[in-house]
Amino acid sequence: MSIKEIQEEIVDEFSMFDDWMQRYEYIIELGKSLPLIDEQYKTDDHIIKGCQSKVWVHAQMTNDRLDFTADSDAIITKGIIAILVRVFGGQHPKDIMEADTEFLDEIGLKEHLSPTRANGLVSMVKQLKLYAVAYQTQLNS
Repeated sequence: MSIKEIQEEIVDEFSMFDDWMQRYEYIIELGKSLPLIDEQYKTDDHIIKGCQSKVWVHAQMTNDRLDFTADSDAIITKGIIAILVRVFGGQHPKDIMEADTEFLDEIGLKEHLSPTRANGLVSMVKQLKLYAVAYQTQLNS
């Protein structure tokens, strides 16, 4: 499935909910299904800078595709990183680098987060894209 198709799927899922309390509950549920990061990667090297809560992300390349595992010490944040892992996981680094994240606006996520969480969301997207750049550079060399 392409990044765009996954994003459209998420937009459809969020459109099923009438209010933001239901959407927050759904985000929390998504966090519970997150492929958890191995404890050995819960280090400062894997923490996403710019997040109010702690968010750890690990990336590894498998057959020219990036796989991500992650965790957070906050339930909403864990759900947010779960959404991003779902969108970008299993994708080619070049596709991740070129992907837009307008779907986050479409589901209303940015506007319904506190300013510090919204900044954290931007930091998470930036970090996943930085992993993609690093692995794409490896592929090109």
